[in-house]
Amino acid sequence: MKDIIKVNGVSFEYLTEESSLKAIDNLTLDVKEGEFVAIIGHNGSGKSTLSKNLNAILIPSEGNILIDGLDTREEDKLWDIRQTAGMVFQNPDNQIVATIVEEDVAFGPENLGIPPKEIRKRVEESLKSVGMYDLRDRQPHLLSGGQKQRVAIAGIIAMKPKCIIFDEATAMLDPSGRKEVMKTIKRLNKEENITTLHITHFMEEAVEADRVIVMDKGRKLLEGTPREVFSKIDLLRKIGLDVPCMTELSSLLKEEGLNISSDILTVDEMVMKLCQL
Repeated sequence: MKDIIKVNGVSFEYLTEESSLKAIDNLTLDVKEGEFVAIIGHNGSGKSTLSKNLNAILIPSEGNILIDGLDTREEDKLWDIRQTAGMVFQNPDNQIVATIVEEDVAFGPENLGIPPKEIRKRVEESLKSVGMYDLRDRQPHLLSGGQKQRVAIAGIIAMKPKCIIFDEATAMLDPSGRKEVMKTIKRLNKEENITTLHITHFMEEAVEADRVIVMDKGRKLLEGTPREVFSKIDLLRKIGLDVPCMTELSSLLKEEGLNISSDILTVDEMVMKLCQL
């Protein structure tokens, strides 16, 4: 599989008249087509700044970013980059622009100049793919937070991106809304092969990814499968991150002398291990 995202030695500084802040520091990473990558880190680690650089909202101070071979520094490629890599932000209200759900989902394709017949087809397919087709005539302000976020995701899907970047897209949702959105994200990745980059501070969400990248002070600190990354409990705590609840519990049980592995990630896995004892 080829790399759809290539971040090559990227640094980014926020500059003011009085000072500068290096939010990303010589970062290199790749994401392959069809992969589900989670990026975690505490506030100020640079993960949201990275997402804005990936979508060419910000441009690297040093290094370059290639999205499906397109360089984000080239202004004339901006339209193609944002079609290739869609972005879902933290607050769905910031992405919803129309007064009816299906009109909002149609907004992106209309701006791409897609023929009306194709737009209708894309709107229907996108709403069905996120489980919101039955609410297509609803006004967005009447929806729950999770439903609004799924409408925002449908609006991105309707533009047929190869990759979707979720910038803390579940941060403002309650547990039920987060569950809805994560189910949608996983289905799009596994069934429709949409490359997924999920920036989150919920460790249980990162567990769902193929690969986890931990950022600290603008640098890549750890990288690996969820099991590999979350086994480094002491290091993660040192930089102010938690580990999944089940990993924490399995570590405590092992310390108490129970014959159980200390790298359990999910409730189902914990139940299975305990039943085997």
